[in-house]
Amino acid sequence: MPRWSESERVELTVNGEQRQIDMPVRASLADAVRALGLTGTRVGCEHGVCGSCTVLLDGEPVRSCLVLAVQADGRDVRTVEGVGDGDELHPVQQAFHERRAVQCGYCTPGFVMLAVGLLEREPAASEERVRELLSANLCRCTGYAPIVEAVLEAQRSLLEHPR
Repeated sequence: MPRWSESERVELTVNGEQRQIDMPVRASLADAVRALGLTGTRVGCEHGVCGSCTVLLDGEPVRSCLVLAVQADGRDVRTVEGVGDGDELHPVQQAFHERRAVQCGYCTPGFVMLAVGLLEREPAASEERVRELLSANLCRCTGYAPIVEAVLEAQRSLLEHPR
């Protein structure tokens, strides 16, 4: 009979820093990063539908509510806290600010991580590809237009001034 309260030590590289945490075997990656004090990763639906909990796992956007913390053992996790460089905003964050692509802000970290992941893997993604990818996350406030505009602006900035 399994013991549901059993814990495992999970070793992660989170935002470039080696971290260890003991987590229940059934705890999600979202639970783990939040337990590490990184509260930018939002937990919305807990079913993988909304995308608010999106992080980059080995460079790929994932719904952290659907990944068990133990599945991320030994892997690289990047959260919204690891996107900027100190006080300097990442071009995606800057564009979200300039384009007012936030209203309540709850979904914003997930959209930022989705956009960063896309632009790192596909720097010249078409507008259609950007729209397709962003449609994977839910926003109930902005109507999506400013989010799309922000990602396209960030893309232009990154193509002109690669990081």
